Amino acid sequence: MNNNNLLKKGRRMGDLKYMILSVISVLTFLLIWQLLVIFGVLSTRTIAAPTQVLVTFFEKFYSTAPDGATIFTNIAVSLKVSLTGFFSAIIIGTPLGMLMGWYKPLDRFIRPLFEIIRPIPPIAWIPLTILWVGIGLGAKAMIIFFSAFVPCVINSYTGIKLTSQVHVSVAKTFGASNFKIFRTVGVPSSMPMAFAGIRIALGNSWGTLVAAELLAANAGLGYMIMMGRQFVRPDVIILGMLTIGILGFIFTWIFTKIENVVVRWRTL
Repeated sequence: MNNNNLLKKGRRMGDLKYMILSVISVLTFLLIWQLLVIFGVLSTRTIAAPTQVLVTFFEKFYSTAPDGATIFTNIAVSLKVSLTGFFSAIIIGTPLGMLMGWYKPLDRFIRPLFEIIRPIPPIAWIPLTILWVGIGLGAKAMIIFFSAFVPCVINSYTGIKLTSQVHVSVAKTFGASNFKIFRTVGVPSSMPMAFAGIRIALGNSWGTLVAAELLAANAGLGYMIMMGRQFVRPDVIILGMLTIGILGFIFTWIFTKIENVVVRWRTL
């Protein structure tokens, strides 16, 4: 019992040490950035100082300039677009990849079409999505769906292909059906790879956000970045980029916690 407590305490101390190192690295980067702007190494016409970005952040609580919306409105709009496409990709792509990896006839039927679609850049779908669903939320979410769908399928497919054949043979010995083996052995063993695909998909969905919000948007973080470019406001551009990065970090942290619960057997 004492050994377990010491082990937990050691882990907490290690986590605290790494967290302090991470904070120091970020603060060092911001300090160097600030000094480069102050001493004129970086021009304020092309890049804003961290302090100016911070001032703009608080101003955007109530100010709608230059994009016509506050920071909270832009975040809400972007979350709605990004998460709609992202969760659609998870709901469709992850089970599809698992089923393709487990059932060979389904793999042979779907894989050729998937391999044709996979290399196509998500932004290449923009013209077709406009024709199919117009320029509203559906079109933007569909662009993000295409960027998140591929890693969800590939990683869940690979994960279930790596299922231990020993476990499969044991399940067959006890008379389990193919579907039951898929559900009780294949799916759990594929979850670590599936979650890795989800994290990649999350990064892709935020990365495609700016392109998706070019579709006649009037709010959103991507739209705010574009308006910052149009009005030569590097502080607004950087604020939009940092906001996307922070939101991506938060969601990655959330999914990591969910993964630790779902696949907690890895640490048993």
